[in-house]
Amino acid sequence: MKKLGEVPCDLSIESRFFLRYLSDPGYQKGIGAELGVSQATVSRTVNAVIDSIIAHANEWIKFPTTNSEIAEAKQLWQRKYKFPTAIGVIDCSHIGILKPKLHGDKYINRKGKTTLNVQATCDAKEVFTSVGVSWPGSVHDSRIWKNSQVCLQLRNKGNSVLIGDIGYGIESCLMTPFDCLSNASSLIQNGIHSLKNV
Repeated sequence: MKKLGEVPCDLSIESRFFLRYLSDPGYQKGIGAELGVSQATVSRTVNAVIDSIIAHANEWIKFPTTNSEIAEAKQLWQRKYKFPTAIGVIDCSHIGILKPKLHGDKYINRKGKTTLNVQATCDAKEVFTSVGVSWPGSVHDSRIWKNSQVCLQLRNKGNSVLIGDIGYGIESCLMTPFDCLSNASSLIQNGIHSLKNV
């Protein structure tokens, strides 16, 4: 097995992330102890599983891009959740990592933890349709979204939306919650101001 520093450069950032986490001997030794097998057995098993995941990732994690795939995703979402034009949900999650030596401070998130900010989308079956692991923890969810391939695809398709949380801004292809309290307050203030000007 190659050392982590010898991982081929053509591996995706996602693959490197998983290899780094799962190739840690301390992690493998702990799992091995729980299962009653050696660290070497865990290491061989992890390598086989990672190879299989990498080989099939493009089949298993696939965002709908064709008109028929999008129509199918919409129908499933409508049938299951009664939400028109939705094809899935989106969110980011912080995954703890060791602080990189190069540009390490970029990986420190707003809570002071060293992380990757991972964006993922899921469909109505709760199956991942995209995963992006290329952003450091200091980067906001909305920036990751705006620079993602998923965003570009949806903006070009039209009439399809993902559902996100308040970490994202609302736009034609991304629905986020309506903050009724702050918006109601703003509407009332604007209404009162408008009445004074009549």
